[in-house]
Amino acid sequence: MITLRGAPGDEAWCTRLRTDVARQLLATGAPGLTVNVRDAAVTDSLMTLTTLEPPVIALVSMWTPQYYGEQIRTATTVLAELCDQAAAYLVTESVPLPGPRTDPGVRTPGLANVALLRRPGGLDERTWLHRWHHDHTQVAIDTQATFGYVQNTVVRALTDDAAPVDAIVEELFPIEATADLHAFFGAADDADLSDRMSRMVASTTAFGANENVDTVPTSRYVLRDPFPASPDATAGRDSLQP
Repeated sequence: MITLRGAPGDEAWCTRLRTDVARQLLATGAPGLTVNVRDAAVTDSLMTLTTLEPPVIALVSMWTPQYYGEQIRTATTVLAELCDQAAAYLVTESVPLPGPRTDPGVRTPGLANVALLRRPGGLDERTWLHRWHHDHTQVAIDTQATFGYVQNTVVRALTDDAAPVDAIVEELFPIEATADLHAFFGAADDADLSDRMSRMVASTTAFGANENVDTVPTSRYVLRDPFPASPDATAGRDSLQP
């Protein structure tokens, strides 16, 4: 996964990233490619949190046979020309809640909220992963209006100047969630909202995801899906994704 940091791009920049630039990356033959970009449809989301300066304004996910191969070298070179900093991370991908399938290049419905997480220094990796994956996953699904959920655990950075990041999470929400907390949490009323938020905060606090977090509102475009549709398309999946 490659993060792009800099001043927020205008709509022409956002369009170029998901069209002309995406075609350059597809031409490398990468089996899978997704572009998440902070464009006009989502940029004013209430759920935006920023610790990095400059902030993350887009992310590109590539599935490749080799994380050290020409495809990733080409991608980091091309993307670095578009922003102040492009940083690549090798991740393991888990998908407890697959989102809807779309035709190549068609915007995925709703808001794709991407969170960059850091493991607290006082929490060992095994405990952190267990609390996040085993304890928190169902809480996140139950307390939010999530209809797509992808958990990427960072194995290591692939570029020397990459900011410290331990996980990159993507959750899909209704577009109304950009401006309405009730819509974000799927709450029926204020009491339900308070209960859902309390459970969510307690769960994220247990593995340190309540602080030192960046959340980036994006529109999601799947340019090439590396996983063919199957009769059991609603089942979760795990894969290694650079």
